[in-house]
Amino acid sequence: GRSYWVIPGGGREAGETEEDCVAREMWEETNLMVQVERLLVEMALPNDPFNKVRKTYLCTIIAGEAAPGHEPEADAASLYAITEVAWFDLRSEEPWEASIFTNYIAYPIIQEIRRVLGYL
Repeated sequence: GRSYWVIPGGGREAGETEEDCVAREMWEETNLMVQVERLLVEMALPNDPFNKVRKTYLCTIIAGEAAPGHEPEADAASLYAITEVAWFDLRSEEPWEASIFTNYIAYPIIQEIRRVLGYL
């Protein structure tokens, strides 16, 4: 199989706020309960075949231990499985796995997060 990095996320369910969606997706995909603090990044990616505006929120972990979760959306679950949860040191790219640099979705978002937080 093929391995690649993704930032936790997904679509809102009926009646769900964006913040509720973020908290639910984090729980489903990482086993972490979070407090959503604020919107950090809102951007469209030029090479994104899904043509979506991606929103990334700053969150604080309030409970749980990071562990691979599951992808409950049937269409996505048939395409991939979450096998690992890992952190990126936003201060420096040096320890990052090489595959992140060619990831056309995750890498630009992480770079924008770094810029917004003052690490670039």
